[in-house]
Amino acid sequence: MRVSLPPQLVERAREFAEGRRTPTEPRDAATVVLMRAGSNGLELYLLRRHTTMAFAGGMCVFPGGGVDHRDFDHLVAWAGPEPAAWAEQLRTSAEMARALVCAAVRETFEESGVLLAGPSASEVVADLTGDDWERDRRALEAKELPFTSFLDRRGLVLRSDLLGTWAAWCTPEFEPKRFRTWFFVATLPQGQRTRDVSSESSSVTWMSPLGACDAADAHELVMMPPTYVTCLEVGQHTHPEAVLSAASGRDMAMFTPTVEGNGEDATMSVPERVLPLLEARSG
Repeated sequence: MRVSLPPQLVERAREFAEGRRTPTEPRDAATVVLMRAGSNGLELYLLRRHTTMAFAGGMCVFPGGGVDHRDFDHLVAWAGPEPAAWAEQLRTSAEMARALVCAAVRETFEESGVLLAGPSASEVVADLTGDDWERDRRALEAKELPFTSFLDRRGLVLRSDLLGTWAAWCTPEFEPKRFRTWFFVATLPQGQRTRDVSSESSSVTWMSPLGACDAADAHELVMMPPTYVTCLEVGQHTHPEAVLSAASGRDMAMFTPTVEGNGEDATMSVPERVLPLLEARSG
């Protein structure tokens, strides 16, 4: 999806590039591409954010959000690769890696009702539809309940082994609100179901990844470039297991889009690995 940029945005980007403006410091964030095997193949869970939201208003996004200071709690019950191993893959410190994984699992529960945790390192909670689970979800969303306390009280272990790493994107310098976002992938656990619960979204849907790209191309929904590119890349696979297999060893270098070209030909840059897929769609 390479679209022409408005002249005022191109000029603003030039001001940052030339040092005439100082970019906002990005906030660390995690997002999860939640997958399932649908009747017609691979499907992804997408939320449409309220148009009134300060960031990405009206956009279709994956569950996710900013890292909370309590996500750094080293006492969190943990299963799967240790934070040091995640740090190597995510290209960050062990402390930040732990916080990113916690944020990914916490935000997925807050925004979809799906919890990647269980009573042991080999189990996942099957049913989270009760009122008590909803009370906890709302308390987490309102930041009234620390994620560590939530897991500890219920005797649950965070299942980091259910996550795979996919990409890392940073909001362009010229944007007033910026995030360094690590993209994870995960399969909907057996027995669980998504629920339209997020206070930040106006609607939710399951959609094939390439179907989402088609809808964006037809202006039927709006996605930011990282979401579109992720749908396009994930859509090259037909099943969640294939995506998780492909996630192993992916390059997690942080990519920050820049403005390329001038005037009506100006567009946002994308990772080089994506160019052949974009050319195939336009060709």
